[in-house]
Amino acid sequence: MAKYRIHPIVMGAKIFDKGMMTYQYDYGTPFVVPIYSWYIEGSEKNILIDTGEFAPRTSTEIEKAIGKVYKFKEGLAKWGLNSENIDIVIHTHLHNDHCENDSECANAVFYVHEKELQQIHNPHPLDFRYNEDFISEIEQNKQIVTLSKDTEILPGIKMIHTPAHTPGGMSVLINTERCSVLITGFCIIEENLNPPPRIIGMGMEVIPPGTLINSYDAYDIVLNVKNMADVVVALHEPKYAFLDTIP
Repeated sequence: MAKYRIHPIVMGAKIFDKGMMTYQYDYGTPFVVPIYSWYIEGSEKNILIDTGEFAPRTSTEIEKAIGKVYKFKEGLAKWGLNSENIDIVIHTHLHNDHCENDSECANAVFYVHEKELQQIHNPHPLDFRYNEDFISEIEQNKQIVTLSKDTEILPGIKMIHTPAHTPGGMSVLINTERCSVLITGFCIIEENLNPPPRIIGMGMEVIPPGTLINSYDAYDIVLNVKNMADVVVALHEPKYAFLDTIP
């Protein structure tokens, strides 16, 4: 079985209220989150998890918080890749910041939960983060493979349905050279997985995502995911912006 290496590439950034990550906690605190595309090395195929933002913003504040923000082709080039030789794209979900560069990957197969396609074409009014324009080209080209359940994409890479943040959210479990790693399919930071003492003192073992479908279900999903792998990577955790490889 292949032993993979995971390389986080910062393909965008947001400055917003921290409560967008941490449900019922730390509202009013400005926070910078990186938007990642994750390059999975170790297969004969070139694999990405998500494709990030098309026109990522940067500023002194962003660079101080998370370092360099790459445009898509620039970020791929860091690892000797280009958009044409990406073979597989695994989508955690289809909010715009996770799929804005999909059309750049003309030769890739995209794996997406079927409920994310339903949402992007008919989003709830509360969820403005879906924009079908970003997947229209790959959909027309029949590059999308839809999933309805947990699925092993390649030996050692499994997508797991974890609908905490969106109905079709998929976490990705990867066997690396050193251990098992799970990248969450929902938008959280490290604090969601390991809350500060005052939150633990309230009886909460985890913090649900700041935007979610059902708060009780989301709490249970985050708690379950926390124990699924040796290393659990929060999808927007800033510390990974300064690492070349996980773990």
